[in-house]
Order: sequence, then structure tokens, then C-alpha cells
Amino acid sequence: MVNSRPDRLGDTLAALSDPTRRAIVARLAKGETAVGELARPFAMSLPAISKHLKVLERAGLIARGRDGRRRPCRLQVAALREVADWVAGYRQLWEQRLDRLEAYLKATEARPRAGTTKGKSHGRPGR
Repeated sequence: MVNSRPDRLGDTLAALSDPTRRAIVARLAKGETAVGELARPFAMSLPAISKHLKVLERAGLIARGRDGRRRPCRLQVAALREVADWVAGYRQLWEQRLDRLEAYLKATEARPRAGTTKGKSHGRPGR
């Protein structure tokens, strides 16, 4: 059976996979901004920026409004919070694994190596 429920997290991660869209999100994190202002730093047309904004809007990352001729965009933090919560669920797992790796490496370093003696040189004779 196919899950017909929308994959909001997947949509959000897909939207954030593009560097232009991440830059737009970073700019909107500073506050509401008009579409024209968002487009200014990019070497692309307004329609191309609009396509990026539509992807971000479908993913629930931004909301667009209308203020006369101005089209302000603002960040919607709920979608970002969902990503942060998902990542946090794996953070503990990876920290535990890294802690175990660190303990293993320390134990390995503490063990003397077979065939080695303190103070003896293991270089080639005569050099």
C-alpha cells in the first residue's frame, strides 16, 4: 500500500538541497524581504527566483504576501523546526557511536604493540 500522506520533511529537505534556496532562507532569517530584494544578489531572472520561492513555499519554509505592488516573503520556522527535530533524533545516536569510537581508539593506543620494546630503535641498521 502506498502512503498518500504528503512527505513534508522530504519536501523540506529537497527544497533545502539547493544552494540558492538555502541562501534565500538565510536571508529571510534576518527578516521579511520583498521578492525583488531577494533576487538582487543572484545572477538570475526574477522568474527563476520566483520558481525557487514556489519550491520553498510548497515545502512550508516561506510564506508570501502582498502589500500593494510589494511581494514580501517571510520565513516559516515550523518546517525548519521539523528538520531540526528529525536531525536531533539522530544526533544522540551519532554522539554515542563517536564516544565508543573514541574509547576504542584510546584503548588501542594504551595497549603495547607486539614486538616493540621501549627505548629500542626500529630503524634500519647502519643509518
